[in-house]
Amino acid sequence: MKPAVDLGHLRELSVVELQQKARETKAELFNLRFALRTGHLSDFTQIKLKRKAYAQIQTVISEKRSVEGQHGAA
Repeated sequence: MKPAVDLGHLRELSVVELQQKARETKAELFNLRFALRTGHLSDFTQIKLKRKAYAQIQTVISEKRSVEGQHGAA
């Protein structure tokens, strides 16, 4: 199974870009869950991958905010 997202790439993005990516991922997750409920989703692993990707994005956002808090605006 391929990784949900490339963490190295995520860490290069700004907090604003990460927040946009999180919104997009959350919307994709909503659409996947909707497709699951309506019976149009055949690959259930997509939901797990999107959940993991969203969590990883949120983790990187938290890391960046923690660093900014310790060292001032980065």
